[in-house]
Amino acid sequence: MKILSKICLIFLIASFMVINAKAQENQTYIIHTIEKGQSLYSIANMYSTTVDAIVKLNPGSEQVIVEGKQLKVPRPDTVTDQGTFHTIQQGETLYGLSQKYKVSVKSILNANPGLNEKNFRYGQVVNIPKDDGSAATETPVQQEQSAQPEEPKAQQGIPGPVQSRCKEMHKVARKETIYSIARMYGITEQELLEANPEISDAKKLKRGKLLCIPYPKTQQTEQPKEVKEPTNAELFDQNKVIDHNISVIKAAVVLPLLPGDQGNAESARMLEYYQGFLMAVDSLKRTGSSIDLYTYDSGATVASVNAILAKPEMQRMDIIFGPLYTEQIKPMADFATKHHIRLVIPFTSRDNTVYRNPDIYQINTPQSYLYSEVYDHFTRQFPKSHVIFLNAKAGAEEKADFIKGFQEELKNKQIPFTNLSEDATSQQMQAALQKDKANIFVPTSGSNTVLIKTLPQLSSMVGDSLYKEKINAEVHLFGYPEWQTYTKDHLSAFFELDTYFYTSFYTNNLLVAPRSFSTNFRRWYGKDMEERYPKYGMLGFDTGFFFLKGLSRYGSGLENNLDKMNLTPIQTGFKFQRVNNWGGFINKKVFFVRFTPKYELFKLDFD
Repeated sequence: MKILSKICLIFLIASFMVINAKAQENQTYIIHTIEKGQSLYSIANMYSTTVDAIVKLNPGSEQVIVEGKQLKVPRPDTVTDQGTFHTIQQGETLYGLSQKYKVSVKSILNANPGLNEKNFRYGQVVNIPKDDGSAATETPVQQEQSAQPEEPKAQQGIPGPVQSRCKEMHKVARKETIYSIARMYGITEQELLEANPEISDAKKLKRGKLLCIPYPKTQQTEQPKEVKEPTNAELFDQNKVIDHNISVIKAAVVLPLLPGDQGNAESARMLEYYQGFLMAVDSLKRTGSSIDLYTYDSGATVASVNAILAKPEMQRMDIIFGPLYTEQIKPMADFATKHHIRLVIPFTSRDNTVYRNPDIYQINTPQSYLYSEVYDHFTRQFPKSHVIFLNAKAGAEEKADFIKGFQEELKNKQIPFTNLSEDATSQQMQAALQKDKANIFVPTSGSNTVLIKTLPQLSSMVGDSLYKEKINAEVHLFGYPEWQTYTKDHLSAFFELDTYFYTSFYTNNLLVAPRSFSTNFRRWYGKDMEERYPKYGMLGFDTGFFFLKGLSRYGSGLENNLDKMNLTPIQTGFKFQRVNNWGGFINKKVFFVRFTPKYELFKLDFD
């Protein structure tokens, strides 16, 4: 018996500790479900914490994180201006969240523009804004309050009015009887007689006598209708923002267009971007779009940007393009959010403001999202492959994260891979091949030096007649965006090796559209675009055309129709996705460029 008592006591203590631990967990961290492309860095920035703080709560996460798994993310000690965060639990509703945190449904939806009826589900994290006192003004709450019977004034310390027992008075007309009068008012004869006890003989009613007509006893006192909690669908529909057309699009370009401390080269690139942008504006105006364009030289300082933002016309913009410098992003992003203006950041991929600001579009894809898209496209393109990594002796640091993630993805998809040195001979490369598979060589560095060293060995291997006769294995070379720069030097080898490389920007000068654009650019400005990748003139045209065309077509509803923007870019592709319910958009577009042994060149689009 004593042993049983001890066991029960231990169980009770353990249960208390578990309950207490769970309560403590809810107070100290958020549960975040890892999504495709997210890294510890991006997740930390979403919640205004640090990578080290996340790793402390999730030992081992510094090595690898897996899509679909959950992470504990430290909860801020205090509620910031951004509010707090909540992980949706099973059975929770939008209305329930508004009541729990005492904020209106509208405020929650405004703070989470990416939230909708479809993705309001278990495991999703939502940003809960500060208590704005507006929850009590919501329609469902008003209905519920009005349905409650009002407290009698006597109970509030104020004498209430004397309530008459008579609903109304009736003056007896000639030939009327108790029966006829009762029937007239929908009451029984007994009810009428009880209300008028002075009537001694019901058969003899005097004409002109006043009778008290009582409230019918059979009539039930009207009960307040039960107010049902509104469904998520009803609340999303009730708070749906009505889109409107934009008759004249007001757009601003804020870039360092004039030579400054950073030198003429940077200014020249920005000027080329702007020149391509102007060509997009001209093209759209010719098709009927109405655009007012405002152009400002941003300089290189925060002060110079603040001076531009102080101009009265800036508050009326529909969209702003810029800036170039990272330190100028925050003031421009804060301004854009305050005035509900879209901010398109064309260049940097390293700023983290997009993770917390719903009005930002980041053109240059953050590294973790870019790599995730490449892995996905690769395994779809080569489901039965064997990957052979050529380990570079120098320059591999830049691609270390890509290779590490790539190998993890291959393990997850059960795709075999082998490691060879960049100094491997053609015989060693040939020995590593596997039959009945697509054997894909991947250098661990994107440098031209590695290509110069490995391409001859690979070409020798595929050109070996013995190899062709006995091995007969499919071989490809796979690489990086910077290989565009080396195409002229290695074009023949790229074709021979059936080469692929990934990129988010690509143009083929043999195609009509790029060739036509280059000709027009030369005619407009009397010069050619700089020989670099990406070409800034084409980047300016593509970004300007995409967003201005979108605003012209969909007005304020652009964000709800991004998937319908099926435009064919000259160089830069666009596939925008919100990073979370309260953040902005990143561009996840990735192409594969292929050089076939038949001397054909393709751009593979996976959408």
